[in-house]
Amino acid sequence: MRRLVIIPTYNEKANISKLVSKLRSLDIENLDILFIDDNSPDGTGRILKSFQEEMPNLLLVEREGKLGLGTAYILGFKYGLEHGYDQIAQMDADFSHNPKDLVPLFEKAETYDWVIGSRYVSGINVVNWPLRRLVLSKGANVYTHVVTGMPIKDGTAGFKCWNRRVLASIDLDAVKSRGYSFQIEMNYRAWKAGFRCHEHSIVFIDRTVGQSKMSKNIVYEAVWMVWRLVFLNCMGKIKSKSPDDA
Repeated sequence: MRRLVIIPTYNEKANISKLVSKLRSLDIENLDILFIDDNSPDGTGRILKSFQEEMPNLLLVEREGKLGLGTAYILGFKYGLEHGYDQIAQMDADFSHNPKDLVPLFEKAETYDWVIGSRYVSGINVVNWPLRRLVLSKGANVYTHVVTGMPIKDGTAGFKCWNRRVLASIDLDAVKSRGYSFQIEMNYRAWKAGFRCHEHSIVFIDRTVGQSKMSKNIVYEAVWMVWRLVFLNCMGKIKSKSPDDA
């Protein structure tokens, strides 16, 4: 079983050394770590390069500029498929996702097609968020459920583990979301393809250092993206390949 975790970065100098240390200490067999850095002005990429000599399982792709979260993950998914990984996880670099939670995500992905590190499957497990941000996030998930019908409590979560058969079944070039609506779109396409999702409860802790990447444009994209997905599905343009064929 070969495993890959994809971590996009942009200006994460304050977190990155500690994150690499935590990932390095995990007891996960055959784990490679793929960082995708969007030419961080703060030198995040340079710091990552300094670890590579002593960590052959640390991989780095440096892009020319800030190209969006969605495109970073698509690049990472394609890399994982092309290089024969069996399980492909994704997470943030700011410690809102606890690296230790990768262990149960990979384990449960041996039973389910994809696993979501969920903030809302067992109540509300969020720390350090202002009420306005919590209401926005929870409301976005209720809105997504109502519009799409997806039986997922945390459809906007960015902490996940995919089996390669799921990603191989999705037309990754057709995924158009760039911001956090990317999470919704990937879930929707996997669900429509008939794959089984499991939500594993995590505690989400908002970043304590660095700057949030959330913006109004990201919120607006998520609002209209769910309707776009439903429309595409009605038009028969969301491919629903059988899991047995993937």
